[in-house]
Amino acid sequence: MISSFQKPVRKIIHLDMDAFFASVEIKDNPELKGLPVVVGGSPTSRSVVCAASYQAREFGIHSAMPCSKARQLCPEAVFIFPRFERYQEISLMIHEVFLGYTDLVEPVSLDEAWLDVTNNKVNCPSASLLAEKIKEDIRLLTGLSSSAGVSYNKFLAKIASDEKKPDGLFVISPKNALQFLKTIPVKKLPGVGKVTFERLRELKIEFGYQLFEQSSEFLRQHFGKFGNVMHDLIRGIDDRPVMSHRERKSVGIENTFETDILYGNELKAELNRLLSGLTRRIAKLGKKGRTLTLKIKFMDFTQITRSVTDDKFFDNDVLLATIAHQKLFEVCQKEFPFKKVRLIGLGVSNFEGQKKIRNENIQLEIFPFIIQPENLFTSLHLQKPVI
Repeated sequence: MISSFQKPVRKIIHLDMDAFFASVEIKDNPELKGLPVVVGGSPTSRSVVCAASYQAREFGIHSAMPCSKARQLCPEAVFIFPRFERYQEISLMIHEVFLGYTDLVEPVSLDEAWLDVTNNKVNCPSASLLAEKIKEDIRLLTGLSSSAGVSYNKFLAKIASDEKKPDGLFVISPKNALQFLKTIPVKKLPGVGKVTFERLRELKIEFGYQLFEQSSEFLRQHFGKFGNVMHDLIRGIDDRPVMSHRERKSVGIENTFETDILYGNELKAELNRLLSGLTRRIAKLGKKGRTLTLKIKFMDFTQITRSVTDDKFFDNDVLLATIAHQKLFEVCQKEFPFKKVRLIGLGVSNFEGQKKIRNENIQLEIFPFIIQPENLFTSLHLQKPVI
């Protein structure tokens, strides 16, 4: 019997498809089997890799790598233009499998999701058996393999799914969680990017057991609030629930140019094209936002964002265009004159019903908009497939 102060142990599965985009292409084109397949744009363009088959990964190719570099690493690689409608079609089939077992499904992307199977539709007490069944159902339905992680919270289930790729299943139980966490590199913790990892290395913290030895006060001193997060994660503490419905907090669109552009009519025309795409997405979302953000990346990869927040909603195309062009002029003519632009992006956030934020210009390292599949056509600036 569970005491009044003891929480029941949750059963969480993280399911991740194996090299999803590339695997779909190989499934639909069996002659590609065994070849290093890269889903992305032309290797002669600025496009980046969306996905790579495991054969391509053996050459060091990975997602977000420039396609030109991927070609250098593997001249024999087959480059294929992504077909997001096809990936979405199969993703829907996969999520139908999930819903056959539980309604508590939190999609992370087209090819991965968390499932809370503590109470499930088939009354199976074993999360690992359920994970095996889900993997098999997906294979029978789509012909694709997947990897699953099973644990008592989202964080542990996520890192467990990476342990036995491809086509793997790994379980982290409450009994072995702490021992497992002490062995992992700290760079596996969510939120530990290059900068944070370098700071941890300077403190001689590279593995879980070294992080575990640090007090919460020490970690807060060096990493602020994120120090508390790392302190909890390395102890297997993550109380986040599996959210079956997530509120969309922003909508955005961006484009990387084939060649760098100085401020002028060509750049203004590119902004107008983005404005057209953004207004369509806002209309499709059916929400009104108070904050408009312009993102600019220059030829030297310097990246900034500038935001404008108004008490009224940006539900007027003319108003959106006026403010976007004003900000583009201020950044490219006043702040950084004669500096060529590599990428521009636009986004609207602070939607109706959300807590208001104050009006200010901001400078961020990362454009905080959720990139939906359709955004990738624009943001990756993909070319025709090369086979």
